[in-house]
Amino acid sequence: MTEVLPSFDNAGDDNAGDDDADADREAVEKERAKLREFVAGLSADDIKSGGWFTKLCTQALRSYAEKATWEYFQQKYKGVPADGIVGQQIKLAVKNAMIEGGITSSLYNGTIAATIGSLGGASPATVPAGVFTFMVDLTYITQLQMRLAYDIAVIYRIPLDVDDPEDTMKLVRVALGIKAGEAARVSLKFVPGLVRQVLKKYYSGAVLAAAKSLPFVGKHLLQRNIIKFGIPGVGIPLTILVNRYTTLAAGRYAKSVFRDEAEVIELADTLIRRTQHPRLMLWVAWLVINADGEITDAERLLFQRLTRLAWERHQVDDEQLANVVNIDPGEVWHRIDAEPGDLSDVVYAAERVAAVDGDLNTHERAVIAELRDRCQRR
Repeated sequence: MTEVLPSFDNAGDDNAGDDDADADREAVEKERAKLREFVAGLSADDIKSGGWFTKLCTQALRSYAEKATWEYFQQKYKGVPADGIVGQQIKLAVKNAMIEGGITSSLYNGTIAATIGSLGGASPATVPAGVFTFMVDLTYITQLQMRLAYDIAVIYRIPLDVDDPEDTMKLVRVALGIKAGEAARVSLKFVPGLVRQVLKKYYSGAVLAAAKSLPFVGKHLLQRNIIKFGIPGVGIPLTILVNRYTTLAAGRYAKSVFRDEAEVIELADTLIRRTQHPRLMLWVAWLVINADGEITDAERLLFQRLTRLAWERHQVDDEQLANVVNIDPGEVWHRIDAEPGDLSDVVYAAERVAAVDGDLNTHERAVIAELRDRCQRR
């Protein structure tokens, strides 16, 4: 729901391209107008403290989540696979980001860094005019990228509850590409090499000091936005370029994260659907996952999904397994030896579970080999 795709009904009309461009710009202007009202309600203290970001998350996501549903995308893109829909959403978001960059940069005179610095002397209730324009741009791009990430999660059928703080922070991290200790690196990561070194040299001193006064997320976003306006003479092309690269990067990263999760969820569905031994499969899966003493995010997600589906489809709720602290291989082998019939479905599940986070390691191979041997001897 970043924007509706342009119509191709007027493909033979020479003015169709201009009409589409005008409609796109009008849509961006309309969203900017809403955000101007939002920014008008912020104080200088909201901006300095990072409170603006918390307020934006509430405004940008709650009402949007009610509209951006899986059913909406299925109706809008009938017959298009998830990857194709995601590609379109990224393309549309990038286009809007570039349009917004052109609009915003035309309002600047190259002194935005100094204007941001003036926040330090502003009263808590006032926001300098230059900062107001800066914040409209910042909130537009931030909102655009968070909504794009949310769209991608929905399209891949990854459940996210925007009222759940954990889910909200997950969405924020994915949308903005934030990793611990990497704020500065992320902010310049996708800027073309020719301008990266200039930006690194410029982004220092007073500007950096101002950024450090904000909380982590606010600092990251402030860093990313300031670099678009700090170099006189290249503001407009650089603003458009950075908007394009950061939005494209956000979309691609969200696609990689949520697509990987969708594959794990799909695998869980396949394993539960194919198995004749759901309870035993859970014990074997947990043994494989713990074989090397480390549990990856993919393994954790897979097992959570397996236990949920085991209950929903087979009413299997194994309290004994849920209370296990250190899984005992002997207990699992005892269960294997006591189970009659063909256990090839359990072996298959173990192999797929072991590979969910990449190539099998030595410990996982040993468990799989023991499992195969026991199942063949029965």
